[in-house]
Amino acid sequence: MSGFETPEGIRLQKVLSAAGVASRRVIEQYIVEGRIRVNGETVTELGRRVDPETDLIDVDGTAVQLDVTKRYVMLNKPTGVVSSLRDENGRPDLRVFTDDYEERLYNVGRLDAETSGLLVLTNDGDLAHVLAHPSFGVTKVYIAKVEGEVTAQTISKLTKGIDLDDGPIAADKARLLDTSRGSSLVELTLHSGRNRIVRRMLAAVGHPVTELVRRQFGPLHLGTLPVGKTRELTKIELGALLTLSRRDSGVAEAPGEQQENE
Repeated sequence: MSGFETPEGIRLQKVLSAAGVASRRVIEQYIVEGRIRVNGETVTELGRRVDPETDLIDVDGTAVQLDVTKRYVMLNKPTGVVSSLRDENGRPDLRVFTDDYEERLYNVGRLDAETSGLLVLTNDGDLAHVLAHPSFGVTKVYIAKVEGEVTAQTISKLTKGIDLDDGPIAADKARLLDTSRGSSLVELTLHSGRNRIVRRMLAAVGHPVTELVRRQFGPLHLGTLPVGKTRELTKIELGALLTLSRRDSGVAEAPGEQQENE
């Protein structure tokens, strides 16, 4: 970022005001109240200057994005769309949604073609890498429609753990939402990044998935966003997402490994 006021950087009030946090006067009050940290240290002086390109700032423990060129979008991905920006087999891909934005957006993690629900699109490569990496273990919540009438014993089995071909797995949470006429709705909460893990878990306990939607990704909730629609994240959502990504931004990259949650 160019245009520093001095070689030492830009006043904190100016940087946070430009980022849309609050007015400079309000930010000064935040500083007095000890509500702002720079690189983990509470700011105490009103004349504090920062480098927006390198310093990490949070207000009340929530991270702030200083780079206004970064864009963060929530998509309710329909079934039949692959989580790729160019599918080699000619199937519908994410370009139908990313072409609406000037920035070149990328998907954070993946959902398979027949799974719908919450997918994040962004041009923030650092955030995308951290949140999508299997080692990071972001919590995801899915609702699955399955064959058969699920029992309380089956729900317990999902949380206690089951053995799959690639090792044991247990849901963080599981609950039965509905069961009738030979099918059931099950909500699963997982932090695993293993391939098609929800479908494989439910098949392993005798209830193959017929429909699957991801309702939550970390602090983000799909809410009432219609299928096939996008919206930009709110400042509160973005702050929560950045805070989550900065919590463990030192995750090492595993070559060739990419998350496909469902």
